[in-house]
Amino acid sequence: MNIVNFKEIKPKIMYYGTPTLLLTTLNEDGSTNISPMSSSWALGDCIVLGIGLGGKAIENLKRHKECVINLPSPNLWRNVERISSFTGIREIPDYKKEIGFTFKKDKYQAAELTPLKSKTVLPTRIKECPIQIEAVVKDIRIPEYNSLFAIVETQVLHFHAAENIVQNENYINPVEWSPLIYNFRHYFGLGREIGKTFRSET
Repeated sequence: MNIVNFKEIKPKIMYYGTPTLLLTTLNEDGSTNISPMSSSWALGDCIVLGIGLGGKAIENLKRHKECVINLPSPNLWRNVERISSFTGIREIPDYKKEIGFTFKKDKYQAAELTPLKSKTVLPTRIKECPIQIEAVVKDIRIPEYNSLFAIVETQVLHFHAAENIVQNENYINPVEWSPLIYNFRHYFGLGREIGKTFRSET
């Protein structure tokens, strides 16, 4: 019998292995902002997002309650990382400046990704992402115990998937599709580590 000893630690981040997503939201001028995220869960047609306050994503969603949840495959980790230290907010909050964030309006260009017109929502989809989910915001809540993030409930309107990962008309083939996993600041896909983020820890 193997005996395992445990140690209490205090990690700076709690991303213990969650899918990475690229959230697209609508800017004031009609352009689209891209926000890399790794806090979400889905149940039925409801997808809940954990979004940091003080960023462009939450600002946009409060004003225009539409978004696209784009799920990148592991081969896109470098594209995700290219925009991980950019914000769409011109007046960058001090705490973001301290961890290295800079302003970037055109994140499509910075990430080397391609916008694709959505079916019904105004924010664009990301062509390179094998799964793109158009959604509307149903509720935004800020927890009383933590004023650093918002819990955003969305309802799925349209689910787009690349044909090569679809089987039997309406099912995702788990052999052909693998999400990009963010695991304690490291990117994983297909069961192995593929990269590490260089973004400063929050």
